[in-house]
This record gives sequence, structure tokens and C-alpha cells, in this order.
Amino acid sequence: MGFTGLARWLNAPSTGLQLVRENIWRNHNAQYQGKWHISVKSYRSMLGQIPGIQIACERNMYALTMDENVFILLEDPAAPSRAEVLAAAPPGQEAVYLQSPPHYRNTFLTLKPPGGLEQMLAQIKARWVSVRQASSNNTQRNQTSGQQLVIEGYTFAIGSDWVVRFGNVVLAGGAVKGMLLEAEYLPLPVLHSPSADGTSELLSNLLTSILPNIRDAKTVAVTISDAQWEDVLWDREEEEKGLKNLGAEVEDDDPYLWDKDDTPEWKQGDWVGVDRDQRSAYLIMGALRSEGLL
Repeated sequence: MGFTGLARWLNAPSTGLQLVRENIWRNHNAQYQGKWHISVKSYRSMLGQIPGIQIACERNMYALTMDENVFILLEDPAAPSRAEVLAAAPPGQEAVYLQSPPHYRNTFLTLKPPGGLEQMLAQIKARWVSVRQASSNNTQRNQTSGQQLVIEGYTFAIGSDWVVRFGNVVLAGGAVKGMLLEAEYLPLPVLHSPSADGTSELLSNLLTSILPNIRDAKTVAVTISDAQWEDVLWDREEEEKGLKNLGAEVEDDDPYLWDKDDTPEWKQGDWVGVDRDQRSAYLIMGALRSEGLL
């Protein structure tokens, strides 16, 4: 898997899927690979209904299912962000301050198999309800209700370097809210953009070329900077391990390992396997939330 870029076609017509498909067939000689399907659910906590518990505001949870993985974004509006804690920390005390909050505003998790989240919520009788069914009094039904939003479309390959996915954003009632387009450049597992917002000219050009030439089309790039993504992936336990191991490097006198420092190590966040899908899922949820669709 390679490096991926995303874009929203906000005012795509009802024939948008067919127009994009015809365009990449005609101008890119693309080959059909299969269907593209993503489903998203939104939940809201009900902690305030527990006797004796007072909270400033309820928490939100978004669950995006992509293939065999479910990507969970938990949001607590009352908790600080990692950036806010770092900004308040005195110089040299950043690591200590980061350990202080019990949790941060956003927590991003990956679960499997699909359906496991709903089973867990039902088994532990968690105080979460589906936003789609929030008006119902049946909590069990809320947790196992249908999807709030789906993305339905197609996957195409352009040569051996590119994979393109595009689909309609369909709400639970059947209304279509534009399209989502994704381009994946297979030769590169990771690409650090020099742009502050994380956009890539390579991917932007490809996404632009697969869009049909329609007057007044409104498209928006869906991006995240490397710094923001690092903040999303920050792991408290890994940070603590790093602090404990600081300065504990051991010299290795093996003569055959003289060039080991030149070998790049894999790190969380590279666009390989589930990490590629993880970043893509986070961007999709961010785009839909910014439009008020979740």
C-alpha cells in the first residue's frame, strides 16, 4: 500500500459516479478493481444520566468500518488537547506535563472484527447511544442500529502505480451529500509534504485529473500535517518507555552491523497496511464532521 490523498466533491451531481468512471476510463485507461464501501456510525455518551455524576458535557464517539477494521475516534470536549498541555508546560518539563491528564480530548483506536464494538457496548451495558436513534428510549436498540452514513462507489487501478477510489456520501435517509475521492500512489509508503497543511502536489494533480470538467464544481482537499498526525498517534505508554530507555543505548561491536544506522526503521504512522487505512479513516471522519454530517 502507498501514500494516499483525499478530496471532497461537495456539489457532485447525481450522475457524478458515472462521470468520474467514464473520465478515468477514457483519459487514464483505468481498470475496474471492485466496489468501495465505507460505513460510519456516531454515538453520544449518556453519563449525565447516572445518579450522582455531573459532567461538563457528553462525549462523542465515531466508528468508521473499512474492510475488516473499525477505526474509533473518541472525543471529550472537556479534556485538554496534547498541544494545549505542551503550550502550558515550562521549558524542559514537557514530558512530565504530558503524563498529567488522565486522557486527552481525542483518542484514536483500531478494532476488529466489524461489529465487535456494538457487541462490547451491549455486553457491558455502556452508557452510549447511537446518534441516529438518540430519540429512542431503547438503549439496546440504539447501540445496534443501522449505519448513519455510508460511502458507496468503485475502485480503479491506473497502470501499476495508482489506485483510485471514489464514491457517493449517502446519509441514512438516502440523501446524497457529494462525493469522496481517494488516490493512492503505490510506489511510496510515506511522503512527507513540504506544505504546512500536508497537501501533496503529486496527489492533488492526479485527483484533479480524474474529476470531469464541470463548471462551478466545488472541491476541497482533505489533509492533515505531519505534526497533527503525530499528535493523533501519540501513545502515553510508548512515551514512558522512551523516557525509561533514554541514554540506555548499548554499543554493538558486530563488524557486520557497521551501517545499521543508515537503515530506516518502520515507525507508526507510515502509510503501510492498517496505518494507511488508519490515516485515511481519520481524514474521512474529520471531513464529514467539519461539514456537520456526523
